[in-house]
Amino acid sequence: MAHLPKRLTGDQAAINQFLDQFDIFLFDCDGVLWSGDHLFPGTVETLELLRSKETGKKIVFVTNNSTKSRADYQKKLTGMGIPSNVDEIFASAYSSAIYISRILKLPAPKNKVFVLGESGIETELKSEGIEFIGGTDPAYRRDITPEDYAGIADGSLLDENVGIVLAGLDYHINYLKLSHAYHYLTRGAKFLATNTDSTLPSNHAFFPGAGSISIPLVNMTGQQPIVLGKPSQAMMDSIEGKFQFDRKKACMVGDRLNTDIRFGIEGKLGGTLAVLTGVSKKSEWEAEGAPIVPAYYVDKLSDLMG
Repeated sequence: MAHLPKRLTGDQAAINQFLDQFDIFLFDCDGVLWSGDHLFPGTVETLELLRSKETGKKIVFVTNNSTKSRADYQKKLTGMGIPSNVDEIFASAYSSAIYISRILKLPAPKNKVFVLGESGIETELKSEGIEFIGGTDPAYRRDITPEDYAGIADGSLLDENVGIVLAGLDYHINYLKLSHAYHYLTRGAKFLATNTDSTLPSNHAFFPGAGSISIPLVNMTGQQPIVLGKPSQAMMDSIEGKFQFDRKKACMVGDRLNTDIRFGIEGKLGGTLAVLTGVSKKSEWEAEGAPIVPAYYVDKLSDLMG
C-alpha cells in the first residue's frame, strides 16, 4: 500500500513541524476556503495566522474557476473578510490569457479567440490585449436558426481570424456556441481549456464544472485541449515565474486529489495538504492502488490553528 498521508488535525506538534517546512502556500479556494457563498468557519483566522509576523508565510490563491477575473476574485475575498491583493490571485482565466499572449503567440491576424465562457475570461484576455468573440456576447446566447446552420456550414458566419477556441465554465452554453466552436476547431483552431474540472462545489453540493463545457468538443473532434488550470504544469510554471519561489519550500492546499494534489505532486512541491471540506474523501487515497496520495491532510482548514 502507498504511504498514507499524515493527519494534522488535533496534533499541535505535527502542525508546528508542518508549518516550519514551508515559506509559501498555494491555496485552492472553492471547497477549501468556502463553498459557494458560505465561508468555512475559521478560514480568515487561519490565513491571518499564516501571514502573521511570527509565521510570515506567503499566500497565493490558485483557482480553476474561470468565471471570475483576478479583480472579481479579490472582491469576493474582500467580501468574505479575507485581505488580499490582485497579485496574490492566480486564476485559470488569467493563466489562459498569459499562455495565449506570451507562450502560444500566434501570428496576427489569425490569433483571435472564440470564447466559451463568462466575463472573467474576457477581462483577462483584454488585459493582455487579446481579441476575442463569443463569450458573453448576446448574439451567441440564443437558439440556433436555419440561417445559422447554413452560414456556419459554408463559413460565411465564421470569423476567418479565429485561431483559438478557449473553453471555460459557461453558464449560457448552447448548441449555437458549440457549433461555432466545433467548426473553428475543424478549420485548424488551437483547442485550449481553462480547466477540465468535472464538477464545481457550491452550496454544500456539486454542479457541472468547466469540463462539462469542453468534453462535447473532445467527443466531436477527438482532440484533447491544452489545459491551463490545475493540474497543468503550464500553470505551475507561470506561477513560479511570477512569484520566484523555491518549490521545495512550497505547499499546495486543496480539496481535489485529481487537480489540486496532483498539481502539487507533479510540480514537485515540498508538500501537499488535502482538506476534507470539498470534493475528495479520505476513502479515495486509502483505496488499494490509489494513484494520488497527499502528504498531509486536515478535516478542515481551521485545524491548522491547533
